[in-house]
Amino acid sequence: MDDLKKSVSEKMKNPQWKLFFAIMLSVIFLFIWGRLGNINDRKEEFTISYSQFLEQLKAGNIHSVTIQNLQVNGELAKETSVELPAEQGPRQVKYFQTFLPSFQGEDILTALREKGVLINVEPPEKMSPFWQVVMGILPWVLIIGIWFLIMRGAQRVQGGPGGLFSFGASKAKLHNVEKPQVTFKDVAGLENSKKELEETIEFLKNPQKFKKLGAKVPKGVLLIGPPGTGKTLLARAIAGEAGVPFYSISASEFIEMFVGVGASRVRDMFKKAKANPPSIIFIDEIDAVGRTRGAGFGGGHDEREQTLNQLLSELDGFEPHEEVIVIAATNRPDVLDPALLRPGRFDRHVVIDRPGLKDRKAILEVHVRNKVLGDQVDLDKLARGTPGTSGADLENLANEAALIAIRKNKEKIDMGDFEEALDKILMGTVREETISELEKRITAYHESGHALVAHELPGTDPIHKVSIIPRGMAMGVTQLLPEEDRHYYPKAYLMNKLCVALAGRVAEKIVFNDTSTGAQNDLKEASSLAEKMVSQWGMSDKVGPVNLGRAEEHPFLGRELALPKRYSEDLAWLMDQEIRQLIVDAEARADEILRPKRNLLDKIAESLLKEEVLEREDIERIIKEAKSL
Repeated sequence: MDDLKKSVSEKMKNPQWKLFFAIMLSVIFLFIWGRLGNINDRKEEFTISYSQFLEQLKAGNIHSVTIQNLQVNGELAKETSVELPAEQGPRQVKYFQTFLPSFQGEDILTALREKGVLINVEPPEKMSPFWQVVMGILPWVLIIGIWFLIMRGAQRVQGGPGGLFSFGASKAKLHNVEKPQVTFKDVAGLENSKKELEETIEFLKNPQKFKKLGAKVPKGVLLIGPPGTGKTLLARAIAGEAGVPFYSISASEFIEMFVGVGASRVRDMFKKAKANPPSIIFIDEIDAVGRTRGAGFGGGHDEREQTLNQLLSELDGFEPHEEVIVIAATNRPDVLDPALLRPGRFDRHVVIDRPGLKDRKAILEVHVRNKVLGDQVDLDKLARGTPGTSGADLENLANEAALIAIRKNKEKIDMGDFEEALDKILMGTVREETISELEKRITAYHESGHALVAHELPGTDPIHKVSIIPRGMAMGVTQLLPEEDRHYYPKAYLMNKLCVALAGRVAEKIVFNDTSTGAQNDLKEASSLAEKMVSQWGMSDKVGPVNLGRAEEHPFLGRELALPKRYSEDLAWLMDQEIRQLIVDAEARADEILRPKRNLLDKIAESLLKEEVLEREDIERIIKEAKSL
């Protein structure tokens, strides 16, 4: 019943339904009014039986009658008391009506003439001209109305909210500028990006200031950065700061199953924006339609390419749109079409990188504003312990800490909750499962190998935590966290990273004289790193300082389907040999570190088997105590 009421209320909001119901109510009202009018015009008549009519006729008490079809309306010569069928007791009747049998028409007329009754005969009742017109039009109105409503329902099913005939309408959402908006105050960090966008905001607020000196503001701003760094949030802040109409749409919403819909929606979106200048159009994940043309099987007739061509034309075509600024966001600028990136279209590229130490602390402060924190929570320490994380990661960290505190029925979020949340995000969720003592021992030595080599090699990232508790897909985890943000990675640092990755496998070899499948992810990570060192970063003397882009290009990510290799088979074989040599050298170096320090390896493994989790301070204490013996 509630669903029916909701459906009716939703339909009543539709203008077509309102018009339909208004017409129907008007027709019903006029019909009832007409019938009531006819009733009121009549004198008070009583329906008598045919036998009573014959009795009154025989008694000569009928003055006049009006016959219409088989209905007789008449007037008695004098008011008479008559027992009516439908009444309780007799009634004084002056005017009456009755109905004649079809087989006695002529006999009744003869009897009426003999008694001197005044006879009036009327033709069959006809509708008034008004009702004739109404009854002629009403069936067509009902048929057309029902057909229209059925078609509207079918169109909604096929074409979404707008129906079949509004496929080409833009789905861009217009945000109300009068409502509270996100501003730059709500965006922590990203100071350099904010400065680059201040000119755009100033132009939207005061375009005459720029036109006065003949300056042109960038027509398009492309926000580039890894996922979760705040590209969409920054675009919302621009709209909030400028206070102008803001149209937002995801690039994937342009494409539908029908050809030409994407291009039509692009045209409609720009038409709406030009009608409300100055305004902002924000296209999220523009790589969905902006990939390099000519990729894949569609060729030049691909629907996505038609959409891109229309977008290119709208950005910088024959019709200028100086007071419409287009902002787009992507985390794949490498696959975008060059025509989209040229000056005159997206001529300003704003790079939004992962936040540094200062920005991470500011972001954490924003996300804990509405949370109850304990006195021991140190946001500065959390910021130092989360290098390489994005703004979305930090928001997730704060939320996970709050959930953990709620799970433990705490009134405040303490530092332990944040550390547990960080472990969950970086290392995965703890798996409750029983493992054999042998597997647990293998895991302990495997993780001890990682930890010991990371501790002994100079220039590696310091150990944060070592655990043999199954988390995520791993049976154990050795977590290394850099003390500062890195932008350059020297070859020595990368070689150390290879050694640490392979140290777990080497430790298994030394202790058990065998290897296990536990090193699968380590080998995958080491192989990928070694391949980049040789083919992209020029860190092999034999291959030389060249970037061959091996395993870098993917045709369906926006490049040519048949991408020619930039190296010969001989060079490919040489790269394979160099990659293998780097891994072999790293494994040999890890072996050189671990074999002489077998006692340290045993101490760390024993502590892990006992404690299951060791912090950085625990590892350093164990090594210091073992060396002092």
